[in-house]
Amino acid sequence: MGLPGEVAYAPHEDAVMLREIKAAIDNTGVQVLDIELARIIEAPGPDSYLPALEMAAELGAKHVLSSVWMHDRHQVIERFARLCDVAKPLGLTVNLEFVSSTEWNTLEGALDVVTSSGRDNVGIMIDTLHFHRGRIPIEQLDRVPASWSNFVHVCDDRADVPATLEEARRTMREERLYPGEGGVDIAGILGRLPQSLVCAIELPHRQRMRELGHDRFARTCLERTKRYLSIAEAPDLEHH
Repeated sequence: MGLPGEVAYAPHEDAVMLREIKAAIDNTGVQVLDIELARIIEAPGPDSYLPALEMAAELGAKHVLSSVWMHDRHQVIERFARLCDVAKPLGLTVNLEFVSSTEWNTLEGALDVVTSSGRDNVGIMIDTLHFHRGRIPIEQLDRVPASWSNFVHVCDDRADVPATLEEARRTMREERLYPGEGGVDIAGILGRLPQSLVCAIELPHRQRMRELGHDRFARTCLERTKRYLSIAEAPDLEHH
């Protein structure tokens, strides 16, 4: 369910990996909030995600992250609605993210798809990097129903939007910044969203991960994010 060129982990197809994930949950107490990425694409269709969604429910996940990677509006809405139908019996919501480096790069477009689907197990997922790169007026966040705000992706980004699509996709996957390190109004975005929102750290940075190692990098991301939220006096959010 990953993006082209990225490592796709498939524990629903790997019994050993699934056992290791369950053991990690039991040992650490860290719960699974969501799985990704159930892309809306020409093929395969939404029904192909069922095994992964069943695994997500087995692990205790509550949400599925989705984004659009095709053009036709009617087909996008149809596929999104079907994905919601597949997820609903499993107790999962489907949360649509607008990605700044795709055709569906606006909050208005995401709201259109979710509203037009007519489904009730839905959400809009705001990623602070994509919100910033889309130059979206912050007032538009007021249009997102509170019941559609399940979690938010937090990171910082350079003030200037990358000049090319290639650079935009590279940096969003490999060079996101710690909160407070760049030019995104993270506190302003969070201040427009419900205080009960779960704050998820979305902060891939290939070089820093190599230098710090996976464990230290993850801990640094958490520490820097908590520090930013404390200084910015942002809403009291859960972290995972």
